[in-house]
Amino acid sequence: MTIELLIFDCDGVLIDSEPMASGMLAKALERAGISLSHAEVHRRFTGLSGEAARRLCREELGLADPDPVFADAGRALYDEFSRSLQPMAGMEKLVGDLKLRKCVASNSDLERLRRSLGLFGLWAEFAPHIYSAEMVARPKPAPDLFLHCAAKLGVEPRHCLVIDDSALGVRGAVAAGMAAIGFVDPADPRSGRHEALKAAGALQTVEGAGELALALAALSSSEKEQASSERKPAVETAS
Repeated sequence: MTIELLIFDCDGVLIDSEPMASGMLAKALERAGISLSHAEVHRRFTGLSGEAARRLCREELGLADPDPVFADAGRALYDEFSRSLQPMAGMEKLVGDLKLRKCVASNSDLERLRRSLGLFGLWAEFAPHIYSAEMVARPKPAPDLFLHCAAKLGVEPRHCLVIDDSALGVRGAVAAGMAAIGFVDPADPRSGRHEALKAAGALQTVEGAGELALALAALSSSEKEQASSERKPAVETAS
């Protein structure tokens, strides 16, 4: 494939926000009378859009009105972000070194993106091409957000490569006609992440920014070799 656009998920790829988000939601649910461990919240909620997370609360946890819980968790989370949120290790350098066009496609809403990704220089690296699921009809795993990104940057889906840490994101990329690399946080406590991302349709999986950089370099090298081969004149054989 020829890559013209890299589409990055945000939480768990660019910034190390997901463990914090799961912890704050677990505490807010407990205050509302629902006891789930940090690990269980992380497993069940990570990667979901706000509406999908609320639907899970209503339909599976029996919480009639989840809005106050998410408001409670959000206030605590933004305070924690301001104190201790960090980019994923190595990601600032990787993004800064990229020559390809790039954008962000996140199931988080714009307020959360501004109050998380916006704390770092990564925001300026991507702006104005930072897109949220609230901009489209359906969040990941629907293809809508990825197709929105491609349309905004004028790139055909087949020339886009998605980097996402969730099976939902990988499935959305595949549904959009894009290739995807599954990103695994080296510190993710969940087992079977590589297998889950491959099962969702990832072209390959990587662990951390170092492996992602190597994978992108390998794809770029393969493209150059293919282009060079196509430019070589055919060798004529003697008749």
